[in-house]
Amino acid sequence: GTFNFVTTTGLTQVFFLLLHHHHHPPLQDLYDRIDRTRYTEPLEDTGFQYGFNSTYLKKVVSHWRHQFNWKKQIAILNKYPQFKTNIEGLDVHFIHVRPPHREGQRVLPLMLVHGWPGSVYEFYRILPLLTNSLDSLAFEVICPSIPGYGFSEAPHKQGEDSLMGHKHSLKQGCQTHSATGAAFGLQRGPNGSTENVLCVKGLHLNMLTNNMRGFGVLFSILIGRYLPWLVGFTREDVRRLFGSVGFMEKNIYEIIRETGYLHIQGTKPDSAGCGVNDSPVGLAAYILEKFSTWTDFNNRDLEDGGLERKFTLDDLLTNIMIYWTTGSIVSSMRFYKENLKTNIDNRLDNQ
Repeated sequence: GTFNFVTTTGLTQVFFLLLHHHHHPPLQDLYDRIDRTRYTEPLEDTGFQYGFNSTYLKKVVSHWRHQFNWKKQIAILNKYPQFKTNIEGLDVHFIHVRPPHREGQRVLPLMLVHGWPGSVYEFYRILPLLTNSLDSLAFEVICPSIPGYGFSEAPHKQGEDSLMGHKHSLKQGCQTHSATGAAFGLQRGPNGSTENVLCVKGLHLNMLTNNMRGFGVLFSILIGRYLPWLVGFTREDVRRLFGSVGFMEKNIYEIIRETGYLHIQGTKPDSAGCGVNDSPVGLAAYILEKFSTWTDFNNRDLEDGGLERKFTLDDLLTNIMIYWTTGSIVSSMRFYKENLKTNIDNRLDNQ
């Protein structure tokens, strides 16, 4: 099983995507916008509890303005073979890395799908481990950019977002492959997998949702703490569900605290997107706050958000630059609106 690329016109040779710096808007425009940024001083001792701390934001922006080398990062982005292929009328960008031939080594196809607010750049450090292994097993890896993200064309009509990744997966034409999905990128993983289960040998998710929905579940959660006997809860159930470190705190209240972005992007993405598409510093604050909190909720108590404990500023800013230079933040945010405006259980690719 290797990846064969099929479009609506049959087998075709995809083309290589060049990321030369002169294809992007002038860096001077970026610098001018950065220099005109208006900052708001943070409240005392709030860390990242109110969002990205502007004191630390100034340090990140200073690095971006004076030390970050975009030309160098472009060379890194060009390290792996990149292509575009037209699927259902949209030009979809992807990275395709084949392992070097080694006698007796088994090669398995693997698709890595990013989520929001990420990009294919997230996989650059793991690609050598997967494709250049000296063990008996190596992987041939595909990393697509979700339509509307980075170097993939954005949908032009309503309804194009929800099925595109699923069709992309099916069009790979491989006999068997594995898939891994992140955040909303996982919609491409499970949906493509369940639709074409014989093609997928394995599926790994780093974000998992469940089907515990409906009035009965909501009623039990609302009433259970006060009238546990009415919904069949024991005292132990109440302790585990509603205690200070119980299910509700870890899985309900915490989710509510950290999903404001989801409600905005699932309802009015263009309104919020207008600001972050115009301000590079606003874009960086909006995206990097997620990298901080979603890495470790305890980072909210730190003034620097713990960002440099797990990432380098160059890596973080490279991801930001992919969104900035392609102007794709609004189209990436629209994906939530497209996928949340109807019951996800009734979607064609979830049947």
